Amino acid sequence: MDQTIVAIRSRHVLLHFGSEHRDSSDKKHRDKDKERLKLKDGSSDKQKDKHKEKKKEERVGRGLCYFHIATVLSELNPLITNALVLALCTAVLVACVGMLVYILPSLCFFIPFRWEEERYTDGVKWKFLEHKGPVFAPPYEPLPSNVKFYYDGKYMKLSPGAEEVATFFAKMLDHEYTTKDVFRKNFFKDWRKEMTSEEKSKLTDLNKCDFSEMSEYFKAQSEARKAMTKEEKLKIKMENERILQEYGFCVMDNHKERIANFRIEPPGLFRGRGDHPKMGMLKRRIRPEDIIINCSKDSKHPKPPPGTKWKEVRHDNKVTWLVSWTENIQGSIKYIMLNPSSRIKGEKDWQKYEMARRLKKCVDRIRAQYREDWKSKEMRIRQRAVALYFIDKLALRAGNEKEEGETADTVGCCSLRVEHLTLHQEMDGQEYVVEFDFLGKDSIRYYNKVPVEKRVFKNLQLFMEDKEPEDDLFDRLNTSILNKHLQELMDGLTAKVFRTYNASITLQQQLNELTTSEDNVPAKILSYNRANRAVAILCNHQRAPPKTFEKSMQNLQTKIDAKKEQLADAKRELKSAKADAKVRRDEKSKKAVESKKKAVQRIEEQLMKLEVQATDREENKQIALGTSKLNYLDPRISVAWCKKLGVPIEKIYNKTQREKFAWAIDMAEKDYEF
Repeated sequence: MDQTIVAIRSRHVLLHFGSEHRDSSDKKHRDKDKERLKLKDGSSDKQKDKHKEKKKEERVGRGLCYFHIATVLSELNPLITNALVLALCTAVLVACVGMLVYILPSLCFFIPFRWEEERYTDGVKWKFLEHKGPVFAPPYEPLPSNVKFYYDGKYMKLSPGAEEVATFFAKMLDHEYTTKDVFRKNFFKDWRKEMTSEEKSKLTDLNKCDFSEMSEYFKAQSEARKAMTKEEKLKIKMENERILQEYGFCVMDNHKERIANFRIEPPGLFRGRGDHPKMGMLKRRIRPEDIIINCSKDSKHPKPPPGTKWKEVRHDNKVTWLVSWTENIQGSIKYIMLNPSSRIKGEKDWQKYEMARRLKKCVDRIRAQYREDWKSKEMRIRQRAVALYFIDKLALRAGNEKEEGETADTVGCCSLRVEHLTLHQEMDGQEYVVEFDFLGKDSIRYYNKVPVEKRVFKNLQLFMEDKEPEDDLFDRLNTSILNKHLQELMDGLTAKVFRTYNASITLQQQLNELTTSEDNVPAKILSYNRANRAVAILCNHQRAPPKTFEKSMQNLQTKIDAKKEQLADAKRELKSAKADAKVRRDEKSKKAVESKKKAVQRIEEQLMKLEVQATDREENKQIALGTSKLNYLDPRISVAWCKKLGVPIEKIYNKTQREKFAWAIDMAEKDYEF
């Protein structure tokens, strides 16, 4: 483990050193080369290459010459020759050192370097951290005077604070959220808090509010942005790049690291996922006075905007966040962190998957133990064992304790209630079926019918005996008790480690079963996505079908139909060419047949690619493949699969994902197994 951490760290050190040293070294040599290699105007690149080759030969020749001279002199007087040989060797050594200085930065990328950074202890993450702080959302710009708000059919001028919040609702007017009672109720309640007393007395019914002109104004703005000229888009792009260069990087222990999310989220309306009880509430504007800065004492501290001050400046080197604040909806702490491609994030990812691989070695022992515990005389041990079985078999989350009424009624394994389970002695031809129905993380519904072992079924009947629907299923268990037990089973073991293990091992098994080396690349990618989908279903990673799904499928089907017609035409042309070749029996007609055959093959491949794409989209319309791919699947499995089967890694991971998993791409060989 330590060697791999050093390898990950060394890679970043060498990149950092190599880029800086090579830049300065290359500049010096380029300047010298310009003086030395001034060729006549109009000289070709070929002449320049010859000139470089000649210079290289001269340098090699001079080195060989030194050794020839040394050999001849060795036959002369030993006292004289020893001194001369020493001088010549010194000269050669100096020349070699000079060459090394030039090529060392390049070699650093390929030679395992002996740069072992200091390993910090006691949870220390860094010793030096410097950054510029966050970029705040731009201030509110009032609407033009011709864009009006109406209440009960009459124009009404809103105060700036009330108008800003009204624009949040107007931007979402065509969205399904604004039709939901909970959303509308929460919005109106928070909107009234921003109104003046006069506005409060007049605006008493949201149904009488007319946001249509505001909505049309923002739609027009959106269309105008799409219609911008290349020059206008380039100007915006350059400004964003300037901000990125200023705020998007930090210095951590002499490494320049990319920051993930340096922009503070603008104010707006909270949406939540599923039927969240707080949807529609106002997400307030974050100000400098809400911000906690984290940096080292000896760094140049970020400056707050003029006339403001930070809430606090900390120097906590046992955490990796740079900026934090508390959002007002759920009271959760938000952070600005390093980019996933950073050294610390990469190292943390690697450790997470190595922990899951450690579980693989002892999972059989753990499973044997919880099966034995199903028969325990103590109810608390039985409940703990059944809960652990669910976490292992169904990849359920443990479920954290929370204050009643604080958030949506979401539950995990330990907080399941009797009403969330229905027991069936027999169902759909299977015995001992448990039907789960509850809201999981982010208010995503978990619905599953699972056949379980007989002893688990009997225990569940026992746990539910004489209980009301709203009573806890595991009344002798909570997350603290479960986590303590998991730590006893294996150091560092948590419910999330089980999730990661089961997700990764499922992907490995599915890829082995579904993929064949004879398939073409599109078919292999379809197999990969099917394996990924099996993991997403296991982890309950769902999504609503995209709004444009039906339209995109229609467009794809149109392409498929057109391609089928093209294939039919190509086959007719091939048949005609074959008939023509039989009559003529010449070389030209034979070539025409071969050409038509290739055309048919090419169109067939294109058609198959489109059909595979349609199948893939249809199968994944309600499955979120990205969550498991980024958070639960050991990326080395995917990298090894790509290398083994000749699938370009770009087909599995996009540019951002490849940066995040650079450590895995470098580390995994084609024979890697989870």
